[in-house]
Formats: sequence, C-alpha cells, structure tokens
Amino acid sequence: MEYLSDDKLLSGLPLILAGPILRHTCKNEVTVWLALKRPCQVELRILATEKDGVQLGRCCLHGHRETVAIGRSLHLVAVTARAQENVLSPGQIYAYDLHFTQPETLEENSHGTISLDAALQGDRRSVNPISYFAHKKPTFALPPAQLSQLKIIHGSCRKPHGKGFDALPILDSLLESDAGSSQQRPHQLFITGDQIYGDDVSDPLLWLASPLGNALLGWQEKLPIDHAPTKDVSIDDVSTDSVQSQHAKQLPAGKRAPVATQKAGLTAGLTGKEERTTSHLFSFGEYCAIYLLSHSPTCWPHKLPDGQEITQGWKTIRRWNRNKQNMKQFLHTLWKVQRLMANIPTYTIFDDHDVSDD
Repeated sequence: MEYLSDDKLLSGLPLILAGPILRHTCKNEVTVWLALKRPCQVELRILATEKDGVQLGRCCLHGHRETVAIGRSLHLVAVTARAQENVLSPGQIYAYDLHFTQPETLEENSHGTISLDAALQGDRRSVNPISYFAHKKPTFALPPAQLSQLKIIHGSCRKPHGKGFDALPILDSLLESDAGSSQQRPHQLFITGDQIYGDDVSDPLLWLASPLGNALLGWQEKLPIDHAPTKDVSIDDVSTDSVQSQHAKQLPAGKRAPVATQKAGLTAGLTGKEERTTSHLFSFGEYCAIYLLSHSPTCWPHKLPDGQEITQGWKTIRRWNRNKQNMKQFLHTLWKVQRLMANIPTYTIFDDHDVSDD
C-alpha cells in the first residue's frame, strides 16, 4: 500500500483540525487555541450562564484574532477575549462561543461567518459533542476564592501506541458528571510530561504522519542528513553542495534508526533500544501532524493498514499490528480528550521526548 495522497488525507476534513483547546483563564481574559484548515479571522465570546450552566446569558468578554499560516492547509490561532477590568468571578460557570470568517468574506456581513458547530463538521467521521450541555458550547469555571476548594488535575506523558488505556478520558468523565457545579468540577489541568513522543513513534503512526505533514504544509521538506561534519569543521564551513538532501518519504517507517542515531545525532535509542527510533520524526511537517493526531480524531483515517500490507519480516509485521491495535484503543476515546481540553484550562510544558530523548 502506498502513502496516502494529499487529496485523500485532506478531503472531507472540517475547518477545525484540532481544538478548541482552552488555555489561560483569569478574571479579565480568556484564551482559546485552534488549528484550522483555512485562514480565518476568529472571534471569541465569553458568555455568562444561568441555571448551573444550562442556560446561556450575556456576553462578558469579546476578542478576535487572525490565524497564522504554518502551511497551505494548517493555520493556527490563540485568540484572547480581554477586558481592562475584572469581569469574571469565581463560583460561576461561563461558556464560550467561536465564529470564523474567511478572508474573502471579511468585508461582508455576518452571513459569511461559520459557527463553531459548523466548523467542527466534516465528511470523514461523525461529529462528537464538544460540550457537556444541550447548548453545545464549551464551559469553564475560574478557580474558587478559597484555595482549599481548588481542584487541579495533573497529567503526564501520552503515547498513542502505548500499552493500556489513555488516562485523560477518565478526566472527561469526571468533568461531565460535575459540569454544572463550579465548585465540584476540576478547575485546571496541568500536563507536565511529553505532549507527544517525537522519538518513540510507532511505524503505523509515522506512516500516517509523514504524508499528512506534507499535505498540511503544502511542500516536502528537504532533510540534510547525508553529511556529518567532523569535530574540527564548523557547520558554517560546510558547503551546501556537499550536503545531500532527502525527503521524509525516502526514509520510510521502520527504517530510520541508523539515520536517527548515526547521522542526525539524535540521542534517543543510545541505551541499546534501537527499536524505539525506527520511526523517529524528522521533518517539521511530521511534528505538526503528530500534535494534531494526538489531540484530535479529526485527521485520522477510518482504517490503518495491516503490517503485511506495508512492510516485511515477521517481527516487523507483528510489531506493526500490535502498535496498530493499541492505537485503535487510543483513537476510540480521543474525542473525549478533545472535549476535555475544550472545557478546562490546560497548561503544558515542552519535554524531552517532544524532540528526542534526553
């Protein structure tokens, strides 16, 4: 089976590729992050609620921001609604709404604006709820005035092909059961581990991420990996004529360990665990793709191929199929992770495995 084409990877995808992810919240500002398929001006409105979050009320905060183009089909934005004075209060449940206006309709009336619900709808898979309420808007509560009532959730690393179950969907269930209580629902989520694994990547995940990254960016990055200067030669003195570039697809899944450790100088796998670097991420597009695939089900295909369709050797095929089975479980509850991060302020760090171990 060949790599999927750009058209197959992107066709039927909704406007929102990942997100919304609720980020910083305080008494006078709220920030929401999104990854979009097309450039847009994004409008964020923070709404008061009544009846324990069930009924939407007046607009408390308002803000807008244009996306930044990372690639032809990848546009990022962190939009903030802000006020000069404190307008949000502990002990209340707030909702937020998003509207998207594409460049060709920026000067037109509101009929050219896409709603949050419409921006989540695509042709590839059914739309899962992003809210815990019938009004379909994500919600949040500020930390309580009393420190003893503060509920902070701490999480660590996530790996799509890891054994067992992703733990974040458990938090989604907890939040769902207490969504109507500003005191009982968790107030903040801190993830202090690896957001992704850029080194220990399963072969089927790289098989998907590599062409997806190219499709999102709209070009194939050239990787200058065939020349490693000696310790006596500065990298600035190396002629570009002596560097032979390769594209990511020329370094297929399951075949990257020697390049990762011996030529690229990446440190993962140097403790005798070469099998963890067989599909090490190399290109910028691959990293972008893995972040989207780890936080949203949107870009995943309906089916991943079996190992015997892609690779050879019984050990490699068995590893592929084992990882594929673990990834199916990860994907099964990924929509709950997307909903969770839309409804609780999420704070993260950039750890070692996001690039290469240690």
